[in-house]
Amino acid sequence: MSAFYVLRAVSNLSDGIIFALQVKNLFKDLNVQFGVLELDLVEEGSSYQDVLFEMTGQKTVPNVFINKTHVGGCDKTMQAHKDGLLRQLLGEEEPAYDYDLIVIGGGSGGLACSKVGLVSMHISCLGGTCVNVGCIPKKLMHQTALLGTALQDSRNFGWEFDKKVEHNWETMKTAVNNYISSLNWGYRVQLRDKNVSYVNSYAEFMEPHKIKAINKRGKETFHTAAKYVLATGERPRYLGIPGDKEFCITSDDLFSLPYCPGKTLVVGASYVALECAGFLAGLGLDVTVMVRSILLRGFDQDMANRVGEHMEEHGVRFLRKFVPTKVEQLETGSPGRLKVTAKSTETDEAIEGEYNTVLIAVGRDACTGNIGLDKAGVKVNEKNGKIPANDEEQTNVPHIYAIGDILEGKWELTPVAIQAGKLLARRLFGGSTVKCDYINVPTTVFTPLEYGCCGLSEEKAVEMYGEENIEVYHSLFWPLEFTVPGRDNNKCYAKVVCNKLDSERVVGFHYLGPSAGEVTQGYAAAMKCGMTKEQLDITIGIHPTCAEIFTTMEITKRSGADITQAGC
Repeated sequence: MSAFYVLRAVSNLSDGIIFALQVKNLFKDLNVQFGVLELDLVEEGSSYQDVLFEMTGQKTVPNVFINKTHVGGCDKTMQAHKDGLLRQLLGEEEPAYDYDLIVIGGGSGGLACSKVGLVSMHISCLGGTCVNVGCIPKKLMHQTALLGTALQDSRNFGWEFDKKVEHNWETMKTAVNNYISSLNWGYRVQLRDKNVSYVNSYAEFMEPHKIKAINKRGKETFHTAAKYVLATGERPRYLGIPGDKEFCITSDDLFSLPYCPGKTLVVGASYVALECAGFLAGLGLDVTVMVRSILLRGFDQDMANRVGEHMEEHGVRFLRKFVPTKVEQLETGSPGRLKVTAKSTETDEAIEGEYNTVLIAVGRDACTGNIGLDKAGVKVNEKNGKIPANDEEQTNVPHIYAIGDILEGKWELTPVAIQAGKLLARRLFGGSTVKCDYINVPTTVFTPLEYGCCGLSEEKAVEMYGEENIEVYHSLFWPLEFTVPGRDNNKCYAKVVCNKLDSERVVGFHYLGPSAGEVTQGYAAAMKCGMTKEQLDITIGIHPTCAEIFTTMEITKRSGADITQAGC
């Protein structure tokens, strides 16, 4: 017999029986013969249990032995299977594979994880969404808009220039794309230096350990690996209405658009939608945002509404409670002219509008549908294409892992994918045990007035702890840089959400103002260390800065007191 485990029956048939069944199912899946010894069904079973405890130091069940070697309980047996130790104990030879690891997906998470072999899912360039059509071009175009505002402000600081200032879309687009190309080349060099095989192809599982790679010329190659990491990311979702794919663009298209988009309708209220609408308006374009329900779903709604109000005050029009039903082309060109028909989500009202460009930003879909996961046995949530995994990013197939946006219930953020990929590689090949921490992840929405946050929204904190156990400290403020131009007086806002039951520990951090990413990143580290309101109060601020507002907040939201700031 290759394996057996000892099981002592438990009166409530709970944990011990459940764990024993997990081990039993594992052995069945591996086609391993095994036996079971139930000590409560044999004479002097308690004596055997005492001897086993002296031998192994283990009181819990099941107690697993393989070929006279003690493995341990359920968790240790599963870990031994994941690490390949189980195969060794069973006397099975490890099959010869082409690679120790193949990473499917060339985005930030996949690049961070790549140690031995990489197959890119994308025909385009390395770097994935973030580098090519996401964070990097978005932030650079956001910076373009901020520079326009700075030019306006500069006159109040004594800068004199007579020539009318205009923006050249082609110059900006070329500069941004040139920088992205340099990043792509850098990634290829890094992979080569680390002896990583890069295959620019579409990958599809043929068997649990074998994939087919098809390049853009249709050539097929086959590769095998002991372990796989899925890092295929997401693609923009379309609306499913007449004319959307024929005449509309997504954020994937915007950053390399060869012409200025002109009058633009942005459909959606996600952070991608508001960021794109914000920088397009900052370039002087006529921008409208069509919103089905709320802004920035999943974010603090107080902050989301303040973001929207600021954008409206600076020229962005919002069509609320409307959804498009049809897009028609009225005139071709660069840009052309489009007619959009939309209907109200609350009444029978229908409206029409003409725009040069329609940008769809209503979410993204996981790229998991065409990579043969069924042939590998990987379970996928059929509703959203996401892949369930445990706290080590391991799918239901022990040698296949998933990271990044395709993971179910995890943050869809580039730094999260990078961290998860890096730590996973260290666990798989470096002996590390450190797991990715998905709690208190900081992020920033790069709208004209930037919004940075970490931890819980005010709504979520109330839901978790109860309104009576939450204290919210908040304040408006006016950045010194804004005072001389005389703009956005007391439009910036900061708040911390504190748990009164835990020494007013800060469970939510929210900041609306300039350089939000820089401000939030520092306080996020403090939150990881368990920052409390008292610790904020005894911290000496740096003056004059925006970040210091968090060291001087005294007014609670429940007090209803005025939070307007006057002077420094």
